[in-house]
Amino acid sequence: MGGQGPLSRGDQPTAVVFDIGGVLLDWDPRHLYRKLFDDEAEMDRFLAEVCTLEWHHAHDLGVPPEETTPPLIAAHPQYAEHIWAWTQRTEEMVGGPIEGSVEILRALRATGVRCYALTNMETWTFPDRRERYPFLRELDGALVSGFEGVAKPDRRVFELLLERFDLDPTRTVFVDDSRANVEAARSVGLRAVHFESPPLLREWLERTGLLAA
Repeated sequence: MGGQGPLSRGDQPTAVVFDIGGVLLDWDPRHLYRKLFDDEAEMDRFLAEVCTLEWHHAHDLGVPPEETTPPLIAAHPQYAEHIWAWTQRTEEMVGGPIEGSVEILRALRATGVRCYALTNMETWTFPDRRERYPFLRELDGALVSGFEGVAKPDRRVFELLLERFDLDPTRTVFVDDSRANVEAARSVGLRAVHFESPPLLREWLERTGLLAA
């Protein structure tokens, strides 16, 4: 678990900010596309060359699929159904909550630590996902890239997070499964932790004193 070392009691964090996909929810396009492809190798090529994360990044910035999908279909007409599925069947990309992380979120809130989310997510996805997973409604707040027009790892989204929720970066922990996002968070002074698994995250939080061992 990548972190920045133990904290003194005077430097104890008062807030933890979670990424959602990959930390609190098991998000992976393969959960959907394994239903649509019989050949795993073809599916991997499709995700690497057609519906790429770089293409999807526009959705995280708030660009609607009606703008992003037709040009991609024009370039890859043989995959029209598969391309539309990205946004029409988006909930099938979620395998469910990462239960250990949700337990950590609830344990932190029970001790009085404020908990937030900073997520790259589409405007049309977040409201339904918030209804589907009750723990997302337990957060003290969430900043969703699609509504802001700026997404991780752009440092502006971290600055907006700190301003929106009046957070002191030196007393705020940020947890993300992307190393690029972790480095960007550190550049604005956040105590950023690279998420690898719930047990390792819990161990780090226990070492800092945020959770009881």
